[in-house]
Amino acid sequence: MSTYAIGDVQGCFDELKQLLGQFHFGKDKDRLWFVGDLVNRGPKSLEVLRFVRDLEERAIVVLGNHDLHLITQHEGFERTRKDDTFADVLGARDAKELVQWLRMRPLMHVEGGNAMVHAGLLPQWSVQGAQRLAGEVSAALSGTGYREFLKNMYGSKPDEWSDALTGWDRLRVIVNAMTRLRFCTRQGKMEFHAKGTTPPPGYAPWFTFRSDEQAIVCGHWSALGLKVTDELAALDSGCVWGGKLSALRLEDRALFQVPCAGYQAAGGE
Repeated sequence: MSTYAIGDVQGCFDELKQLLGQFHFGKDKDRLWFVGDLVNRGPKSLEVLRFVRDLEERAIVVLGNHDLHLITQHEGFERTRKDDTFADVLGARDAKELVQWLRMRPLMHVEGGNAMVHAGLLPQWSVQGAQRLAGEVSAALSGTGYREFLKNMYGSKPDEWSDALTGWDRLRVIVNAMTRLRFCTRQGKMEFHAKGTTPPPGYAPWFTFRSDEQAIVCGHWSALGLKVTDELAALDSGCVWGGKLSALRLEDRALFQVPCAGYQAAGGE
């Protein structure tokens, strides 16, 4: 059995199928880890969601910012953006079931020598501690009061972690770090505007402050591109922007990639 971690798919279903064919994915023997952002910006979010959901236990998915955007739109808490491309999901006969399935996905998955999260982790958090914090968000998303959480989830403040945080502020910081983070300070203050690779003064890429026993598997940062080291597997190689869709076999770090047509002008999020 092999496990393949796959970068941000973002509705690029044709490329996903090509990638699975490249490493001869076998549903009866292999598993897929998806780093989040299954949907949006690409043309076939509905096909991606149905396919991944139907893999059942063969697929592990963590939530990304675009997945949360779809969930909040379905629940009526966020406006449509001009570059959204998941109307196919919202108008589907099985939209409710698909979005509910997506809402039940975790923010973080830790197994063996790897820890998967969509964007990143703050310097103050151990992997084990971050997994517990992710569980707090999962409890809010899967509970009966999930709509109240979604209504209060968005915002960039507070922009740094404190163990004293409670309520919506606490959950919002966890969500922002795990689904939006690129740059932060050594003290864990986050910056949400810069999308390129040049850090604002006083900030640095979040992973420069970490030294973990587990390798962090993530996506989200297409401008950074593919970056694989012993401690990091950043797998967003910008498929939807005309880059590549990438998969990393976790057992031996073998890399597989397919070129992507590009469905959006480069430079987005």
